[in-house]
Amino acid sequence: MGDMINILILCTGNSARSILGETLVNSHADKGFQGYSAGSKPTGEPNPFALAVLEANGHDVSGLASKSWDVFAEPDAPEMHAVITVCDSAADEVCPVWPGHPVQAHWGLPDPANIEEMNFRRAAFEDTYTALRKRVGALVELPWGELGAEALRARIQAIHDG
Repeated sequence: MGDMINILILCTGNSARSILGETLVNSHADKGFQGYSAGSKPTGEPNPFALAVLEANGHDVSGLASKSWDVFAEPDAPEMHAVITVCDSAADEVCPVWPGHPVQAHWGLPDPANIEEMNFRRAAFEDTYTALRKRVGALVELPWGELGAEALRARIQAIHDG
């Protein structure tokens, strides 16, 4: 698989859930993981609540940006080993698709940015962070070099469905 296992976290706006996921994957760089994120309709900047939750949990937020998933379809883009969508399909969001990629999974999570009541928005971001931290923790413990693409996809999906 090479030196690093590249994980792309996709969502619609690339401002909240996928930014949290990217940062959490990157927190496991010592285990050989590199996180990326993108959106089908990027908002242009990370959500301030996402940045605040990441900083409060000790993560470096410098360099985080909301970007189109098209940048990862370019010829010079890093090769991805897994693509995980984090859109909440129950909310009828349009989730981006990564055509032809052998390992894809869907970890549908409600968008904390959609919480209108400010008193509850921070808690929604904390809940999303916690949910993704648990999933990413399990993801980096998978036996990546021992599983074929379909078995790996099933194991990544089972982390969410579990």
